[in-house]
Amino acid sequence: MMNAAPADPSLSFDVTEADFRQTVLERSLEVPVLLDCWAPWCGPCTNLKPVLEKLAQEYGGAFLLAKLNTDEAPQISAALQIRSIPLVVLFIGGRPVDQFMGALPEGQVRAFLDKHLGPQVSEAEALRTEAEAAADPQQAEMLLREALRLEPGNAPVTLDLAARWIERGAFDDAAKLLGKLSAEAGGERRDALLKRIELAKNKPAGDPAALAARIAANPKDFDARFALAAIRVWEGNFNAAFDELLEVVLRDKAEWREKARLQLIEWFGLCTDAEAVSRGRRYLGMYLN
Repeated sequence: MMNAAPADPSLSFDVTEADFRQTVLERSLEVPVLLDCWAPWCGPCTNLKPVLEKLAQEYGGAFLLAKLNTDEAPQISAALQIRSIPLVVLFIGGRPVDQFMGALPEGQVRAFLDKHLGPQVSEAEALRTEAEAAADPQQAEMLLREALRLEPGNAPVTLDLAARWIERGAFDDAAKLLGKLSAEAGGERRDALLKRIELAKNKPAGDPAALAARIAANPKDFDARFALAAIRVWEGNFNAAFDELLEVVLRDKAEWREKARLQLIEWFGLCTDAEAVSRGRRYLGMYLN
């Protein structure tokens, strides 16, 4: 298991009147510099400082944090026309482009930064993206586990990992993982994955070979097609299950068609194979028109 990267001291530093031009104005020609104007006696400044330092590390060099003690910098304070602190000024291209006053909560500070720097992808989200592109399922799981270690409770990462566990039959582990995620945070995808686990744990009745023989003898044996489709879903073979019910939609124009349509829509929501769902939806649309 990898350890979190140590803080980079070069991303956050103190600045004085003597080096203000070099460390703020000139550096902002190369990279945005966020100037934190504070004073030792300022309570809100004390609250804001760790938030800014944390974001400087998380943004990984997208901006530099320069901290100016206004009690020791009267000329800079006058030049910036500081009336109240904490005052945070963003310098880009050698000049101030925006500012905010007061100890804003972290979310609002992020919004301020993202307005000028663009949204920053967290390390956990970067690992999730890497996992999506990984050809090796074990490598993908390792990346998702590390992402969860970095951001416990990250809903998209949790859902991705649970889906992968379901695909390889680790249903109990997936259910336990999903249980740590609230219904509100997990949304419809969490509900779908839990239903997928429930389906997998309850094997439908019927012999696949016998059902297939019935269908071969009578392609309109829709009871057999539904029963065989349920078994295929239990096996995790959604493509085969979709095919059985699509045949019902194609061959019937009344109640069986509607029953198959509704069942397909439900299973589309449970299937973790995006390609299979896309194919099923495409054929359903064609057969209904």
